[in-house]
Amino acid sequence: MTSAPATPRHARGQHAQAPGYADHKADHVARLNKIEGQIRGISRMVTDDRYCIDVLTQISAAGRALQEVALGLLDDHVRGCVTDAARTDPAQAEEKFAEFSDTLRRALRL
Repeated sequence: MTSAPATPRHARGQHAQAPGYADHKADHVARLNKIEGQIRGISRMVTDDRYCIDVLTQISAAGRALQEVALGLLDDHVRGCVTDAARTDPAQAEEKFAEFSDTLRRALRL
């Protein structure tokens, strides 16, 4: 499955600035690299005909690891992007809060 390239913030009509996760970027990338290795390991498990429950356990662990990265990014977004918008531009703050709410709703599948 391929995904569309990320649209830069300034291309979406917003101010060009560092993303909210800039201070934690290295941490997020390190965790994602570990998850990538974990996924490759799961693929090897299936290739090697490993026991179903063992494969499912690893899939569950990878999913939880991705959720932790997502929570970290959401936290960075609120502490950075949303807070900055609230301080500087009420209209943009409303937009950021709505965006955050929609993202949270999708993440929680509500």
